[in-house]
Amino acid sequence: MKTETTTGTQTITRKEMIGLLNEDLAGEYQAIIAYTVYSQVLKGAAYTDIAGELELHAAEELQHAIKIAKQVDYLGGMPAVAPKPVKTSNDPVEMLRADLENERTTVGRYRERIRQAEAMGEFALSETLRGIIIQEQDHEIDLSAALGIAVPPAISPPVGDK
Repeated sequence: MKTETTTGTQTITRKEMIGLLNEDLAGEYQAIIAYTVYSQVLKGAAYTDIAGELELHAAEELQHAIKIAKQVDYLGGMPAVAPKPVKTSNDPVEMLRADLENERTTVGRYRERIRQAEAMGEFALSETLRGIIIQEQDHEIDLSAALGIAVPPAISPPVGDK
């Protein structure tokens, strides 16, 4: 049986939701890798505290990945196994900015995913994503503080995710 719902002008099927969640899962894998690497290569007194915070972020991203994989399985799909590419740099500021941009994109994607899940009647999925967004926004706050900037305004999901 094909399950379809409409959010605005878009129709989402379970299969499409599985595909979108698997893209999100690849982003969580990317975050795990980035935070793991960045937490170990950031050097100097200015980065001691943030390096420790990035280790905590890596553990939280792993929990996000597990939750998303569980939802993919629940919807009848196979969780993705490959991460999105990880940006690396010798410049600590560039690394932190890459992390911040990834977090901002992730929050935007999850906001859209919540709308799609609710339109499908998948309220447990939307609640799971709300819990993840709370931590992702905390990561944005931590990264912005480390960069000495205000938390940037929310961004919309990439074109094609709507």
